[in-house]
Amino acid sequence: MEHTQKVLIVGGVAGGASAAARLRRLDEKAEIVLFEKGEYISFANCGLPYYIGGEITQKSALTLQTPQSFYARFAVDVRTRQEVTAIDRNKKEVKVKNYATGEIYTESYDKLILSPGAEPVRPNLPGLTGDRVFTLRSIPDTYRIREFIDTHHPKRAVVVGGGFIGVEMAENLTAAGVAVTLVEMSDQVIAPLDPEMAREVEAHMTAKGVTLRLGASLEGVRETENNLAVKVSGTEMTADFVVLAIGVRPESALARDAGLSVNERGAIIVDDGMHTSDPDIFAVGDAIAIKDFVTGQPGYVPLAGPANKQGRIAADNICGLHKSYHGTQGSSVLKVFDLTVAATGLNEKAAKRAGVAYDKMYTYSANHAGYYPGAVNMSIKTLFEKETGKILGAQVVGYDGVDKRCDVFATAIRAGMTAYDLTELELCYAPPYGSAKDPVNMAGFAIENVLTGKVKQFHWHDVAALPQDGSVTLLDTRTPLEYANGSLPGFINIPLDELRDRLQELDATKPVYLTCQIGLRGYIGSRILSQNGFDVYNLSGGYRLYHSIFGKAPTSAPKAPTPKIEHIGATAEVKKLDACGLQCPGPIVRLSGALEEAAPGQMIEISTTDPAFASDLEGFCRRTGNEFCGMQSEKGVCVARVRKAAACPVKPAGETEKDKKNIIVFSGDLDKAIASFIIANAAAAMGRKVSMFFTFWGLNVLRKPEKVHVKKDFMSTMFGKMMPRGSKKLGLSKMNMGGMGAKMIRGVMQNKNISSLEDLIHLAQQNGVELVACSMSMDVMGITPAELIDGVKLGGAAAMIANAEESDMSLFI
Repeated sequence: MEHTQKVLIVGGVAGGASAAARLRRLDEKAEIVLFEKGEYISFANCGLPYYIGGEITQKSALTLQTPQSFYARFAVDVRTRQEVTAIDRNKKEVKVKNYATGEIYTESYDKLILSPGAEPVRPNLPGLTGDRVFTLRSIPDTYRIREFIDTHHPKRAVVVGGGFIGVEMAENLTAAGVAVTLVEMSDQVIAPLDPEMAREVEAHMTAKGVTLRLGASLEGVRETENNLAVKVSGTEMTADFVVLAIGVRPESALARDAGLSVNERGAIIVDDGMHTSDPDIFAVGDAIAIKDFVTGQPGYVPLAGPANKQGRIAADNICGLHKSYHGTQGSSVLKVFDLTVAATGLNEKAAKRAGVAYDKMYTYSANHAGYYPGAVNMSIKTLFEKETGKILGAQVVGYDGVDKRCDVFATAIRAGMTAYDLTELELCYAPPYGSAKDPVNMAGFAIENVLTGKVKQFHWHDVAALPQDGSVTLLDTRTPLEYANGSLPGFINIPLDELRDRLQELDATKPVYLTCQIGLRGYIGSRILSQNGFDVYNLSGGYRLYHSIFGKAPTSAPKAPTPKIEHIGATAEVKKLDACGLQCPGPIVRLSGALEEAAPGQMIEISTTDPAFASDLEGFCRRTGNEFCGMQSEKGVCVARVRKAAACPVKPAGETEKDKKNIIVFSGDLDKAIASFIIANAAAAMGRKVSMFFTFWGLNVLRKPEKVHVKKDFMSTMFGKMMPRGSKKLGLSKMNMGGMGAKMIRGVMQNKNISSLEDLIHLAQQNGVELVACSMSMDVMGITPAELIDGVKLGGAAAMIANAEESDMSLFI
């Protein structure tokens, strides 16, 4: 066959392989030769960490194309283990070394595409060349790490670098049973995120057992008798191996030696047609400098998506199609255990470097309709141009649906859309997948309010500079209970629903800086105040964002983490319980009831969103004799299996039964009564006999809510009028605020699906909890048996002491 042109490609994977395939589709008669110094021309380098962690189980899954399959499909001459070592631009030929044979030869070209990629950064520090110090860039790197884990069964690893590869390695080594410490020189992980957005990711990694050493530098590694001593910022830690994920640098020595233009970082300089400084040589992928799509400034962003597009454009231009690459915006997504992190466009660091006049908006929206099960909020930060509202960048952290929202933002940036355009986007909606007002719409609405002057905002980093001398009003519009759990310094509390009636308490001549939990109630409060003559500023992201940044967050793994979750295998007979939404002790109570009804040996599977359930369950199984068969957690939902014991555990001969629970309730406060009955129900669910002894003010918990006509003397009648009649009239021990506090705590319990005190009392009676009223205290307080709820026994101190002696726990409340 007569060839139309001869194209040599140096390097495969994303850029080189894409260019070769596109060339063949455009020119059937071209001679195409692809050189790869390694063994693999096209592999899933983004999937390498997941093979190490066991998520990808087959080696073959990592290899997308072999030389044979690539030739069969595209008729490309693929030469693996052959490195191009020099380019003679005058002769238009390259020098090649064949590592299989040792031969060195030359090959001519009409056009040349350079796709050498990037190489891992390995600092010049002591001990980094040892056998237990790894990098991860290729399939052989992956096999070496996996083989080391399988052979040596290491317990501890240090991952150096908190970028994409470092975080993915931390996750996957944890999945492989290795305790991981991640060391990062900067004060955050995942550089495309701004620090305040990274805090949520760091907290999640810590909760999953990864120890973070942020703002710390690797200083060297030395081998000891059995492991490695890793020196980090002046201190040594012990590890079985180290993974370097510090970053990559362009592999551009070939281009530089050929006299092609490179920048100060070493990246090959190309134009928008992927031409280098030599019009017959093109360059693509991780070796090249790019133009930032948003700012137009040069940059370096080694990502697979842009590399594929660049390879395609180089092939188009070689075949005369005159295509242009318009820049990289850095769209990326990352799995961090069960959390999803995505970003596109500019972050604040990049915007400041570029001198862009920008503002930002923080919003929190559910991934789908709130009434549909499993709705979880995602955190969104959107950067926009101050004057026009043009979208400049977005960062999204959450669970399901994060990737598709970030993809919408990426599309909006590529199309030059503004916040006004985001408000008009018609996005797919059904309750399991989204909301009628999508999170992207909500970001647009919030920004539009700022652009049109409906609200003025201030940010988390402005709080420290707010005057505390009374010259401004600092106002928190959350509920008193939220406010009491933590507030910004100097902020007073007027709940949003009371604001209109309490305007007279505020000085209209002073600016008002206003906050709520996430910014929504603050916006409503701002609208109320601004239309009543106030100059108002709303805190974007609210107290939630501020607390996530400045609240005390752990940087190391818990000392006693949850035991490793074992795999839940298939079983023939499984009864499934859905306890999602129930709070402690609801899931344990529901599980206990199911086990009572189950046949011996039957498996119960329970799903719950109660964060305390994991720590409760194993203790429950130990005490009841049932078999704990494993638990797994994903995206905030715990799924556990328990097998009913074939028979009750037999106590050793001579062992006395002393496993009752004795609770003495002296207080008549609502919060203490709730705590008493939660503990009682949890104990009853674990099969314990529970006795609750109510005395003095605690008797009010057991009073009937309705008035009971009984004959009393004057003093008893007065006592009865002054004391709360029944559980619904109880106040809080603190922050009662004339009964408002009790109403608020009941409202919070209802919103969070926590059983009311009345439901807990009823549940306790159903579970066989013994309710005993102290007869002596009843006489003193002027309470008659007829005034108590049904099912209450009368007893005295002797009965209480007898219960205590038969109990392994007595609790006085």
